[in-house]
Amino acid sequence: MQFLTALILSAFVGYAGAWYFGMLEGNFALLLFLATVVTGIYWLAERFHFLPQRRKAADALEAQAVQRRADLDKMGITQVDGDIAEAKHRLIMQPWWLDWTAGLFPVIITVFLLRSFLFEPFKIPSGSMIPTLLVGDLILVNKFTYGVRLPVINTKITEGNKPQRGDVMVFRYPPKPSLDYIKRVVGVPGDEVAYLNKKLTINGQPVSTTALPEYFDEDAMRYFPQFEESLGDKKHRLLNDPDRSALIPGVDDFAYRQNCRYSVEGVVCKVPEGHYFMMGDNRDNSLDSRYWGFVPDKNIVGKAFFVWMNFGNLKRIGSFN
Repeated sequence: MQFLTALILSAFVGYAGAWYFGMLEGNFALLLFLATVVTGIYWLAERFHFLPQRRKAADALEAQAVQRRADLDKMGITQVDGDIAEAKHRLIMQPWWLDWTAGLFPVIITVFLLRSFLFEPFKIPSGSMIPTLLVGDLILVNKFTYGVRLPVINTKITEGNKPQRGDVMVFRYPPKPSLDYIKRVVGVPGDEVAYLNKKLTINGQPVSTTALPEYFDEDAMRYFPQFEESLGDKKHRLLNDPDRSALIPGVDDFAYRQNCRYSVEGVVCKVPEGHYFMMGDNRDNSLDSRYWGFVPDKNIVGKAFFVWMNFGNLKRIGSFN
């Protein structure tokens, strides 16, 4: 068992190392699921087989020691060498290969259940959601608001609420589902979303915006025009770069591409059933539905709602819209 366990642990370490160094495309949900299954098997084996065996051996050792003392007493010998308590402890003690498997199972299954069905942490890698979310923000995503989904296969098992305009949502990137993206829901099924000359219109109604003081982007070292936008009853801030063209270059050939009309002014899209139109708050620096299309319901991961840490700026901690 020691050799088999060493092989299994080496496989996990090798997978994680290859993922870290970019040698393969990792899947953390799958890795965590496999770790839960493997450590769970060891935990059951420890509880119902290995530990009872060790206890049986310890009891046998103690019985032998008692019998030995009795025999020595008959011979008038009262001094007995050896510490039976220490020997029993060594016999019952969990070996290293069970420490690193069965011993970790309670922690791993707790993380697995929390991450799969309640809350999942994410790190913001890009500036597409500035000024709402900054690079380096560590956020929490609610995994049950839109319905509970089975881990790894992402199949929905409870209905939950429908995503609403203005929600900040994490989803599997349609062109490459192994990647997680975060954007804001702008269009829900049946909506006609128009983004023309950098003005957002939904179902023929212009979305209300109010000018705010300019936003200073520390990474770009420049100021950008900033606005407050109202999507339904939700208000959030956004950036627009006046130096960027309204033309949307490099559009992919995505599913339901025929639902969109592109021009030098921007794009108009009719959102199909079971899909959502997503945009970043940093409107001129966001690769979103304007470029790669609609997000199907099956790709939804959860609703982002809280910044729990930013090591460069502790003032970032808190909820956001």
